[in-house]
Amino acid sequence: MRPVNIAVAGAGVIGRAHMAVIAKNPQCRLSAIADPSEAAQALAQEHGVPCYATLEALLAKALPNGVILATPNALHVPQALQCIAAGVPVLVEKPIAHTVADAQKLVYATQTRSAKVLIGHHRAHSPIMRQAKAVIDEGRLGRLVSVMGSAMFYKPDDYFTQAPWRREVGGGPILINLIHEIHNLRMLCGEIVEVQAMTSNAVRGFAVEDTASITFRFASGVLASFMVSDTSASARSWEQTSQENKAYAGYDDEDCYVIAGTVGSLAVPTMRLKTYATPEDRSWFKPYQRSTVALQREDPLRLQMDHFIRVIQGEVEPLVSAHDGLQNLLVVEAIAQAAASQQTVRFSER
Repeated sequence: MRPVNIAVAGAGVIGRAHMAVIAKNPQCRLSAIADPSEAAQALAQEHGVPCYATLEALLAKALPNGVILATPNALHVPQALQCIAAGVPVLVEKPIAHTVADAQKLVYATQTRSAKVLIGHHRAHSPIMRQAKAVIDEGRLGRLVSVMGSAMFYKPDDYFTQAPWRREVGGGPILINLIHEIHNLRMLCGEIVEVQAMTSNAVRGFAVEDTASITFRFASGVLASFMVSDTSASARSWEQTSQENKAYAGYDDEDCYVIAGTVGSLAVPTMRLKTYATPEDRSWFKPYQRSTVALQREDPLRLQMDHFIRVIQGEVEPLVSAHDGLQNLLVVEAIAQAAASQQTVRFSER
């Protein structure tokens, strides 16, 4: 079978990460790059592919089998709509859109055109998430009750000087980082129906938050408390605990989630499981049976690429749909509303 031709729009950090994954996958090949920068031209020469200043020009001259959009958030929807109009499957990096209104446009276009649109919440493809969900679905924790989660890490100063937009509203850890966690929580616990939030910019003093404390209520009744901060010298984040991205320092003794039910609890990603042997043993005076859930760690970006190829070939439906991307963005918007109003935000429709 001939390799699938995949073009990448956007030659920034995540665009280059996708190109590296493509280069290692025999099922696909990088066919073109769309980016107006000089750095993109050099990158295209390095890969031996053409470089176009715009996605429109690429689609007109070198129609690929699929496109990965790794461009700024505000361009996601207009560019995804270009791909849909051209009949080309597209992987849209998270977040799905800059605004909920734009995301709704893309969901509508995806549904009415039966378009192949995959949203790049790559952790959905993680073996860690797959195993955690299996433990829950098998009933090993009993009925879910609560989740404690964190995304705490320290971003260096040059992270903000290299991209000043990260200092402004829309560039903080809620939209950049927490949106990943929201999708994870929805995978594990179902739909979120209420949000409370408090934010602070006391450390960095930027226009956008550097720390936030959020409480979620799920349709099932599960409650979750979550702390996110990009100015906390802590290892309790997915990046630093999952060991999936070797660019980050890894800590195999830390967890970023603890999921508890009426029978037991699971710490993620160490996968340490504590359960009672029988219902009659459920007491804080009684010891737990302790074990570790086995798993094989793999790069979720690579697994996401394998999945995208199958989406292109019509073998599977997108694991993370445009509708999923919209739901995640709706929760982010609700967090902003809750923090600004100091009121609980409830979802009347999902």
